[in-house]
Amino acid sequence: MAITDWPEGDRPREKLLQRGAGALSDAELLAIFLRVGVAGKSAVDLARDLLLHFDGRLTRLFAASIEDICAIKGFGPAKYAELQAVLEMASRALGQQMREPAALGSPNAVRDYLRLKLAGLPHEVFQIIYLDAQNRVQGDEVLFTGTLTQTSVYPREVVKKALARNAAAVILAHNHPSGVAEPSQADRLLTETIKQALALVDVRVLDHIVVAGQQTTSFAERGWL
Repeated sequence: MAITDWPEGDRPREKLLQRGAGALSDAELLAIFLRVGVAGKSAVDLARDLLLHFDGRLTRLFAASIEDICAIKGFGPAKYAELQAVLEMASRALGQQMREPAALGSPNAVRDYLRLKLAGLPHEVFQIIYLDAQNRVQGDEVLFTGTLTQTSVYPREVVKKALARNAAAVILAHNHPSGVAEPSQADRLLTETIKQALALVDVRVLDHIVVAGQQTTSFAERGWL
């Protein structure tokens, strides 16, 4: 049955307009993005197939390659490009919000940004957010890229980058593709090493955030800094 034949209150677009985007399921939100289905399948059915292909995880869909997307019936380069454009707009909007003067008074802005950037990656990366003397975000970058289970991080390079950016403080972040946000003992030792190295050049470590899917763990909140 086509979506246009559904009761009006069940149609994703009308449901969003009446009740807000938060009332929709992942498949319904994707259906609005897709707009149309394929022969024998509505946009919602197609969205469900897409989610099923990526184990029901939006983060895996967002991190999928063009080859992965185009391998699914009903999808091609144009749809992949549209999805990437939407994600990039969301990333830029969160990045701008994170750079607002009051952003660090609301840590959710930083976490939302890091989740969008890191949650769906199939390999570990180590990212740094640079801040000035007033704790205003000046920029960020992925400094190291690793494998499924580990990333080699060199404190000397972290110090060099912080000095090059004239940073007064940093927020460290990395992801766990395993889906477990609990920091390892190695994560804690590395953080302490980086903290001590940066202290020698008067750069503070404000936090280290571990991202695993939609879960995050903050070293600062744990009292580890």
